[in-house]
Amino acid sequence: MTLIVPFDGSELAEAALVRATEFGNVFDEIVVAVSVIPKGNTDYARERGWLGTDDAFDMETVVSTLHEQVTSLCPSANFRHTVVDRRAPPGSIAKRLRKVARNEDASMVFIGSENAGRLVTAVSSVGGSVATDTAYDVVIVRHRRPTKISTLRTASAYDSPKSDFYYPG
Repeated sequence: MTLIVPFDGSELAEAALVRATEFGNVFDEIVVAVSVIPKGNTDYARERGWLGTDDAFDMETVVSTLHEQVTSLCPSANFRHTVVDRRAPPGSIAKRLRKVARNEDASMVFIGSENAGRLVTAVSSVGGSVATDTAYDVVIVRHRRPTKISTLRTASAYDSPKSDFYYPG
């Protein structure tokens, strides 16, 4: 099973990735960050910080930027990207994310969105659409804190298990 994180590079997407990685460490699950990129949409890429203000659209640059952001936050996370048309119709990004979640056999999807939790429907977020799929559980991350993003880079995986309970021999 896999933990999926829709990843656009925003602070809440970063927080969702870190939380998914924390869960993945505890439950021994693979974490996959997934970015959906509108092909050739320079404005969309610039708005998200994938390109500089004067840079022309370059798919390799966009993918590299996102991949580096994912691996710098959570080195153990896998990264996937998928491409939609430049002027993809509403719902295309969410549809691709749901498809990846199904293909990766997702057990949970971690969505970073400050507005996805309003009964999990929002016009400006893919969160509502991704959350409607019943094939996986959904975790909505609305706040960057309390996750300690900087410490996860150096944190070791689950070291040595021990029980808080005493079992008589």
